[in-house]
Formats: sequence, C-alpha cells, structure tokens
Amino acid sequence: MIPKVVIVGRPNVGKSSLLNLLAERMISIVDPTPGVTRDRITTFADLVDPDGGETMAISLTDTGGHGIQDSQNLTLDVERQIALGVADAHLILFVVDAQTGILPLDKEVAKLLREAGAIPLGKKITGKRALGKRVMLIANKVDGEKLEPNAEEANQLGFGRPIPVSATTKHNKNSFVRTLRETLLEIMELAQELGQGDVCLEDSPDTGMLMAIVGKRNAGKSTLVNALAGDERVIVSEVEGTTRDSIDVRFEIDGKVFTAIDTAGVRKRKSLDGDIEFYSYHRSLRSIRRADVVLLMIDATIPVSQVDEQLAHEIENHFKPCVIVVNKWDLVEDEHDQDEYIQYLEKHLKGFAYAPVAFISAKHSEGVREVVAMALNLDQQACHRVSTGELNRVVENIVKAKPPSARQGKQPKVYYVTQLDVNPPTIGLFVNDEQFFDVGYQRYLMNRFREVLPFSEVPIKLLLRTRESIPQEER
Repeated sequence: MIPKVVIVGRPNVGKSSLLNLLAERMISIVDPTPGVTRDRITTFADLVDPDGGETMAISLTDTGGHGIQDSQNLTLDVERQIALGVADAHLILFVVDAQTGILPLDKEVAKLLREAGAIPLGKKITGKRALGKRVMLIANKVDGEKLEPNAEEANQLGFGRPIPVSATTKHNKNSFVRTLRETLLEIMELAQELGQGDVCLEDSPDTGMLMAIVGKRNAGKSTLVNALAGDERVIVSEVEGTTRDSIDVRFEIDGKVFTAIDTAGVRKRKSLDGDIEFYSYHRSLRSIRRADVVLLMIDATIPVSQVDEQLAHEIENHFKPCVIVVNKWDLVEDEHDQDEYIQYLEKHLKGFAYAPVAFISAKHSEGVREVVAMALNLDQQACHRVSTGELNRVVENIVKAKPPSARQGKQPKVYYVTQLDVNPPTIGLFVNDEQFFDVGYQRYLMNRFREVLPFSEVPIKLLLRTRESIPQEER
C-alpha cells in the first residue's frame, strides 16, 4: 500500500512549493496569483530519510486553494476536487502561512476537515476509527529560526502544535521530513495490524506507458483523462484555459498500467497572457518530451488551426509516436466522412501521414479504449529492434531498386546499416559520401522503411555517416 499524502489550505500559503519541496523537483506551477492550482496535482515521490534509512514511496497530491475567488467561476469545481482528495488521503498536510497569521479562511478549512472526520496528529484513538484521516499542521514560510515563534498562532486551529518549515529556503526541512516519515510509518503499521494493507518501503510504483494529451483549448483533453481514469480526476469546464498545470493520472486497463498527462490548452505564443500561461505552455511542451506516446487532440467541430499545426511540428521535432485523436466526432459524423477527414488532416498536418487517427467522443467514452490500444501498439513499434543483418538486406534491396544519382563520375555506396537506438527507432547509414543522399532520397528511404520494417506508424530517425565512422571491428 502506497501512503497517500494530500496538501490542503487556503490560497497563497505555499502548498505547491511544499509539494515541489517533498518531490525534490518542479511539479506544480508556483505563482503569487491566487488560484493557479485548480485540479489535484498528484505525483509519486521517494521520500528520502535524512538519516540514511530506507526510502519511502509516497503519493503526493496538491489541491487548489480553499475559498479562491476564481475569475472563471470554477470555485465549486476546485472545492469538489479538494473534497475528493481529502476523502482519498491517509494523511492530510494542512498548510497555513506563518507570516500572515491565521485568517478566517484557515479556520474554515479546519472546520471542514473536522466535519470530514479528520483526526489531529497525536490524538489517541483505538480500533478501526484509528485509521481515520490524520492531519499534520504545517506552518509554512518560516524562513529562519527567528520566525519560528510566529508559527505558534496556528495552535488555535485545534490540530496540535504546527511544524514550522519554509518550502522556499528549506529551513527545518529535515526535521519536517523525519516527522512525516514517522507518522506515515505509524499509519501504515496500524493499517497492517488491522488487515488494511502492508507497510510500503520501496521505490515509487511503475507509471507504465506515459501518454501526453495535448491540444488547443477546449479540445476535450481533461474529459478524455477522466474517461480513461473512470473518475472525476480533473476539472472539466466549457471555460477555456481551465487546466493550467500538467497533471499525471495513473490508471489501469486490462491489467496494464498507464499514466495520462493532462496538459494546459495551447494557443498562439503571441496570445499568451502573463506568467501563468507562459509556464503552462512550456509545461505542455515538456510533457511532450517526457511522453512515450503523444495524443494530439483535434476538435472536430472547428477547423484545424495554426495551434494544431504548431503542436504537430513540436511532436515531430521530438520524434514522438503520435495518435491523432479527433474528439467530438459524435457532433459532426452526419456531416463528414472519416476517410475524407483523414485526407483533410494530411493536408493540414504535413509530415504526419503515417500517424494513426482515432475518432472518439470523450464525453460519452466512445472510442477511448481504442485510443489506448493504438498508443500501446505505437509504443511497441517504437521500442522494436531490427537485427543488423536484416537491415542490411532491406537497404541493399531498396538501393538496388532506386539508387541515388551519381555525381561527377562518382558512384554512391552504402557500406553498412545498423539500428543504433530505439524510441525513436534510429537507423545509422554508413556511406562513402553523405552528399549523394539528399533530403529527397532520405524521404524515399523513410517511406520504404515504413513499408518493409515494423515501424509503419512511428517516426524514424535516420543518421548518415561516412565510412570513417564505422567501428574498426565492423569494417
């Protein structure tokens, strides 16, 4: 059993910074603007023992600020996500701001936690009720020892003595992590005694195949994530720009593990509004780089746009396998033919003719499993390795059928071919002169590779090298 730690509090107390501190990497966007985090941002982290003991795998979830005044009327959606996170937690980190002191919203959060059955840390309870949701009170922004007395004001909230820490300066981090580990071990050992699970001291669980879901605003990315997870995992709204962060959602289908990365909707770079959209945009691009397979969401109800073309170009530049997912097809299927629409996509998303296309309705969960099956197949293609002998036979036949043009009386020669890497499949072609193999001929080679090698629907990286690059023992 992996212990689930959920971070709650009012806006601007530093919950996202605390998540990043414990995860020891940037997961959540940190910005002084209230309401940046709206969904539940979950990551698996290895909680390192400051004293050199075993690493503990935990699930960390950041939630939106309780009581945010959201400009897009998503306050109720944010608070529902907080409630879902609390209901799923083994331990709740209730964060307050030691610099501003206790505000009415902090007291409101404390009241909601008590109503949800949360138990203050250290309170002795026996029987199965002892597995109730424990609350650890964290006084954040205690940037140094002199500020530690400021944390004591939080005693009035009724959740015991607060732990002073600074998520930015890392003041008191080791003491905080020790207390966190000890608390989680107690919770897990009690769960084991009551037959509710085993103590977990291990590496983070397998994330499975990573699928980044990218697309322009309101294309249905979050709806697809919820359909895959079978749960209201992220906020879905008709309001553009609802998702701001990249959110990892782990799920299983037919015993196989996957992680869907929901990303912020992208719009033209010149239209980006402020730091939050800038960070969201770059998180989306980073998600493409992280992914094993990318799902490019196209909204069937509106024309393919410059943003769609821009994302396709980004996916192509990183040699990522891609499923083109045409969403909201149920709204237009009486007006369009699928084969004609595929031709339309090939015209606008140039260089993506090899990518498979799926027509779905994420809202009604139609075609969702087929998308996962396609993505799994692409991942297998991208990870396949062809033997050197087979590659040399294939290239010999291709070059015989259509050799490169000779230049100045000099004949082109291919000495040796080998697959250098997988994901993407990378083929090294060792030749006498790279100039014989121009862009047009390379395109011909790639098309023939897709016809005769098991890479028909994934990008292939072709590297040309002169004879001097051939390893001595293989000449």
